[in-house]
Amino acid sequence: MSLQALKQRALKNPDVKSEYEKLENEFHFIDQLIGMRIKAGLTQQQVAEKMHTQKSNISRLERGNANPNWSTLSKYAQACGFELTLTVQRSSST
Repeated sequence: MSLQALKQRALKNPDVKSEYEKLENEFHFIDQLIGMRIKAGLTQQQVAEKMHTQKSNISRLERGNANPNWSTLSKYAQACGFELTLTVQRSSST
């Protein structure tokens, strides 16, 4: 079973879907981080070297197991040849 098929199957469960939706923005952001690195053609090790950190820190960041500050995220983007920007929009729930 593919990851996508497993995800679709899990999201049929209302409890799983509710929790997933709460974390959707975080998942999307992590996808963007990984996407930057892949588009740059870099490995986690190469990004770590450019940031003067360890590969394990990049791995934690890409898994969502870190609480990075703006500076760390900006350095990650720069290491991948991107610029980090912030967009604010009104929540659809208000």
